[in-house]
Amino acid sequence: MEFLAIGDIVADTFIKLLHDEAKVTCDVHQEHCELTMHFGDKVPYESATLLPAVGNSPNAVVSASRLGLSAGILTWLGGDRMGEECKAQLVKEHVMMDHVITEQDKLTNSHYVLWYPPDRTILIKHEAYSYQFPAELTVPKAVYLSSLGEAGLGLHDPLADWLDAHPDVLFAFQPGTFQMRAGMERLLRIYARTNVFFANKEEYQRILATEEESEKKLMEMMRAKGPGIVFLTDGGNGAYAMSERGAWKIGLYPDPRPPFERTGAGDAFASTATVALMLGKTVEEALAWGPTNSMSVVQEIGAQKGLLFKDALLAYLAKAPDFKAEAI
Repeated sequence: MEFLAIGDIVADTFIKLLHDEAKVTCDVHQEHCELTMHFGDKVPYESATLLPAVGNSPNAVVSASRLGLSAGILTWLGGDRMGEECKAQLVKEHVMMDHVITEQDKLTNSHYVLWYPPDRTILIKHEAYSYQFPAELTVPKAVYLSSLGEAGLGLHDPLADWLDAHPDVLFAFQPGTFQMRAGMERLLRIYARTNVFFANKEEYQRILATEEESEKKLMEMMRAKGPGIVFLTDGGNGAYAMSERGAWKIGLYPDPRPPFERTGAGDAFASTATVALMLGKTVEEALAWGPTNSMSVVQEIGAQKGLLFKDALLAYLAKAPDFKAEAI
């Protein structure tokens, strides 16, 4: 196993809303937007699409598998029909199943995506699994940690112990909702051991408890907490990276098509950049790999359908020779 993802698995149901039945209102800066519908009504919707085996870490492991790595996942699911569908989907994507744990008395996580094209609001619920750290864990080249439910907070301590015992393992961290809520101090050992860190600009500000607007300063602040290489995404403004060698910025991949559905763009970016580093690419090259896969993902519904295989990703990069990171 080269790439081991750790995190919750979910089944997403995409509910495509009708623009006549809901509306989005934003402030004058087109920020702080709210989705509204008539309370108490029966609201018509256009369609509902079920996508099993998704979530930050499952998306990452499928990305790594399609990019050519032997990839597995440590995750927990319920002993229900949805759990079986999730496992079948992982097998279809050639994901190694050694550390997929089924808890028969629990349900599999289900999320509901209110899709108001091209963006969405996700209703989330994480089941309270046992989150026992395995007595024996395969030692991969890289561990990729992302979203865990609130009950999984205690898993981070034995994981930190395991990472300390395996210093040669590349550790990538893309914190999820509950990990950010836990706070920097609670997960200080995780941040200190992180080799590669991923978050968007708003998440940096939340984690660091700052209103700092400078992307470069935010990355410097995060590196001071331990991570050696940090990546920061900022939606339509592009992405940034910093290591001990310097800092870089890149825009969006030059694709004339507007995004169709944005779920999973961040997961595609983070997992693809991690794989690029594992394959010996520079930070600057990884900064170009990430948004290329994100571009493909946002052209499809859900987080996984648009994930690229390695040959396709390289072909996209070859079509845009000027798509390169610039030093800042």
